[in-house]
Amino acid sequence: MNNINTTAKSTAPTAYGSVQLGYVLVDSPRLQEWQRFAADGIGMELAAQAPDTLAFRVDDHARRLVVRKGSDDVTLGLQATPQALDLVLGRLRRREIDVETAEGEQAALRGVRKLWRFVGPKRQVIELFTEPLLDTTPPKVKPSSFVTGERGLGHVAITTRKPKEMIAFWQEIFDAKISDFIDDRISGVNLHFTFLRVNPRHHSVAVAQTKGLALDPFRTKIQHLEMQVADINDVTNAYRRVRELGFKIAMAVGQHTNDRDVSFYAVTPSEFYFELGWCSAAEHDIETWPQVVHQGISLWGHKPQDQTIGEKLAQVGRGVSSLFRAEYTPF
Repeated sequence: MNNINTTAKSTAPTAYGSVQLGYVLVDSPRLQEWQRFAADGIGMELAAQAPDTLAFRVDDHARRLVVRKGSDDVTLGLQATPQALDLVLGRLRRREIDVETAEGEQAALRGVRKLWRFVGPKRQVIELFTEPLLDTTPPKVKPSSFVTGERGLGHVAITTRKPKEMIAFWQEIFDAKISDFIDDRISGVNLHFTFLRVNPRHHSVAVAQTKGLALDPFRTKIQHLEMQVADINDVTNAYRRVRELGFKIAMAVGQHTNDRDVSFYAVTPSEFYFELGWCSAAEHDIETWPQVVHQGISLWGHKPQDQTIGEKLAQVGRGVSSLFRAEYTPF
């Protein structure tokens, strides 16, 4: 990574372009519902099943989504090159952020050979790995295919009361770049979104904050997990399946203003949202993407669908109660 440029000065090492979302580990007591949601609804392949574990495939990785029986929680697994891993671990050490390693059964559960684990903002557990376990047989998925590759599994959105620290964490540790921003008023709350990328995907992390009084209306550590499919018909077919299975739709099909993703948001058995999308934008031009503030999250659609008045009031209550608890940040 220490290349020599035309002025004979060494460029600074960077993790950008060498990190991607690799897997998501969900702890939940509702394994049967997760099997119906992920396999029958979204259309992932159920690759492995045990009384206390489900593992799903979408591509040549042996495991991309793992659901483990336990109290509700979400762990993010980030794949890095060996060089990027060394760089990130060095930065964590300088910040005195504790890192532990795991191999054997813990790593196998996640479909990797070895992992490095630490606690990030909002006490979000983040795990790093370099070697995924692979399965060369074509995955038995309902969509035509899922879009992964160098862009990784997808993206996550995180709501926070400390956006400055959250953004600084991803920029300092992973060299994340800002793609763009969105301002919108949703359910009576003024929101500002910052979209961060660590590779050619438009964003791997979206940071959401309330304007004015800093609230966090979501009880889960992530607000949503997104995956992309290769054909727009895959989105509409999955939308129909999820509805027929009785799962709630948080937002109906629509198209985003910034990355032009056509998607819908379903409520998972763990209550965070799952976004399934299709995008025709030329993301290979992401380095010249205009870093502007878009007004509104959607060009069309994405209308709230199945949220009851009681659920809206509960969300407001969680936002108010968040004022009385501290939000952890390692910075």
